[in-house]
Amino acid sequence: METEIGDPRRELSRLIERGDDEGLRRVLEVIPASDLALVLSRLSNDERTALLGRLPVETAADLIEYLPNVHAVSAIENLEPSSAAAIIEQLPSHLQGDLIGELDDADARNILDRMPPEDAASARQLSRYEDDEAGGLMITEMLVYDERQTVASVIADLRIHADAYRDYEIQYGYVRDEQGCLSGVLRMRDLLLAPHDRTLDRLMIRHPSSVADTTSLEELAEFFDGNNFLGVPVVDRERRPVGVVLRSAVHVARAERQGSDLLKMQGIVGGEELRSFPLLTRSRRRLAWLSVNIVLNLFAASVIAAFQDTLSSVIALAVFLPIISDMSGCSGNQAVAVTMRELSLGLVRADELLRVWLAEVSIGLMNGAALGVMIGLIAWLWQGPMMLGLVVAAALAINTVVAVSLGGILPLLMRRLNLDPAIASGPILTTVTDMCGFFWVLGLASLVLDRLT
Repeated sequence: METEIGDPRRELSRLIERGDDEGLRRVLEVIPASDLALVLSRLSNDERTALLGRLPVETAADLIEYLPNVHAVSAIENLEPSSAAAIIEQLPSHLQGDLIGELDDADARNILDRMPPEDAASARQLSRYEDDEAGGLMITEMLVYDERQTVASVIADLRIHADAYRDYEIQYGYVRDEQGCLSGVLRMRDLLLAPHDRTLDRLMIRHPSSVADTTSLEELAEFFDGNNFLGVPVVDRERRPVGVVLRSAVHVARAERQGSDLLKMQGIVGGEELRSFPLLTRSRRRLAWLSVNIVLNLFAASVIAAFQDTLSSVIALAVFLPIISDMSGCSGNQAVAVTMRELSLGLVRADELLRVWLAEVSIGLMNGAALGVMIGLIAWLWQGPMMLGLVVAAALAINTVVAVSLGGILPLLMRRLNLDPAIASGPILTTVTDMCGFFWVLGLASLVLDRLT
């Protein structure tokens, strides 16, 4: 690729500036699919918008699927509504709903007004679902037939609409009863091998598994973990089939949530940042937590200030303060990770504070004792006297219990307060464990200061 067109990003930028539509298509054809997301992300917002506007709508829709949502939304917003509508029409249904749902209300209305009424109604309905529930993850491209239809009529429908169905997941069709409710699943193999006059109610698999359109991502993940299905039909409140959730879509959504949670845990406001974002936006999102962290760290520093005399008398304590702080923080983050995992799987409720706390105290006592003995022996053998080893051992053991207790219950408290539990292991947990660690080391040392000097 590199030898044929040099730097593909620069080449695209040059062709966009020149308005060379044919050149753009030629360059895009030779960029490997694995590199498309990287190349497109390096373009400016204006360049991405211009590129999408110059390409055939089918090609532009293909490129949209390689863009992160934030880039796709920005590009769609900057396009003329008629061009944006034409591109969105070509997208899979779940992407249509995602993009429409993230657009400003005015932009969404302008685009929907220029789409065919049926497509606009479907996109509008999908945009009402949350991203982490079945309705927001499902595709509506599915084959649905009536129970009393014959094999011949279904095969005829497949032939007539072959072009429209070409991109469908059609290993299975879905069958509805007279009320329009899901009543069975039809395997394509059974359909092709059956007599043409046989009705679908005699071929279908009755009482199929299904999920409600409001089923959460956690429940979907649990469903697919327990069932070896490629997809599952989605039904509305009246049990009418409205779409299909694919196993792959659930895996992608889980990975995206984990990435978002990781950013939130590191203090990235909104849980989303790409280096292609405007500099001021990136700075503002990071500073939101970092500025709070300054205040929180002042509290931790005030603990050290309160014990200046002790620290100046036993300088060796300064060596172990960051060790105890870091080890306690690691223990606390482990507890946060377990609670977040159980929350995501629905294995713990936000009101089970006592149960979680008792479970974490138990492991905190065991691990705290083990870690305390190790750090105590190191302190004694390296710096001496023995009392120094006892002080740092006790401080680490106690602070480990404190850290896992907080790490276990903070996400639950956040959930009860309708806050995002992912922020629990950020500045709050870190600062509290630092403060407590400094207090235990310096406080215990002050009690036995005459035996340390």
